[in-house]
Amino acid sequence: MGISPRAYEHPADRGALAVLRAVPAVAPILKAVAAAFSERGERLLQVASSVRVGPKQYPQLDRIRNEVAATFDLDTVPELYVQRHPVEAAWTSGIDTPFIVLTTGLVNLLDNESLRFVIGHEMGHVMSGHALYNTLLRRLIGIQQSFAWVPAGALAMRAVIAALREWQRKTELSCDRAGLLACQDPQAALRAHVALAGDLGGQVDIAEFLAQAKEYEEVEDIRDSILKLLHTEERTHPLVVVRAAELQRWSATEEYREILTGTYARREDDRPTTNLTDDVKAAARSYKESMSNSGDPLIKTINDIGEAVMGAAGKVWSKVAPNGASE
Repeated sequence: MGISPRAYEHPADRGALAVLRAVPAVAPILKAVAAAFSERGERLLQVASSVRVGPKQYPQLDRIRNEVAATFDLDTVPELYVQRHPVEAAWTSGIDTPFIVLTTGLVNLLDNESLRFVIGHEMGHVMSGHALYNTLLRRLIGIQQSFAWVPAGALAMRAVIAALREWQRKTELSCDRAGLLACQDPQAALRAHVALAGDLGGQVDIAEFLAQAKEYEEVEDIRDSILKLLHTEERTHPLVVVRAAELQRWSATEEYREILTGTYARREDDRPTTNLTDDVKAAARSYKESMSNSGDPLIKTINDIGEAVMGAAGKVWSKVAPNGASE
């Protein structure tokens, strides 16, 4: 049975996607916005400048790629390329036929099980259909300068982009969970995060590393809260120490253990409109839990606002939901 991305998606990510997916016109509009995105051209560029992973090229990575796809019951195994670049990075491109790229810096840095985590993370993006919405974000950033001469327009565009960036960061938390499901080894996932943060091979104490996340999350000075917002506003990913702590918390939950025993949502049962109310409510609960667990004074306020917005959306949907929608 194919696992549904709903099984691993972060509630705030899933709630935002559920609202978008429930509107029939959204996908065609987004694809129209993304029309200038040359998926074919990007793939040809990788063919011409990178190494396509296969049985005779990076055979170990090819084995991992196919094993991860089998874990997720994917009918089509995404192509995987290795690109020469010293910076450790991985990304997924393409909407109709997504493909994955790893840099040589990343491949050299990580062991095989941590690479399994990374490849599972990228396949999580494929399964969740994040590429379409990320393309929209790139297009909005591209036209942002067009509004710069109109103060109101610039502020409105910045607000939309900031909201999409916040969603984008939540997708990374979702796909870290997918990566963990691919490797089923929290320590391998943690090794990947520690390596990306700066470990040069066994020189980092894990307990001390996770204590950094606690220190970051529990600042008490409002000035530090503002600095945290400034640090993350333009980022596509959450800060790596925060990601590590978030995933380790999820690995200790009953939700994760149930998935490992075979109790999870299936793709064949996905009905976005029917599931919308539940997804919005789950997002609201996530904001509430974040507010309760965070010691950051500003984050508490932001999460309170987020909870109120998602809760109001849930009430509106409950009134207009068709018969048979989940309550």
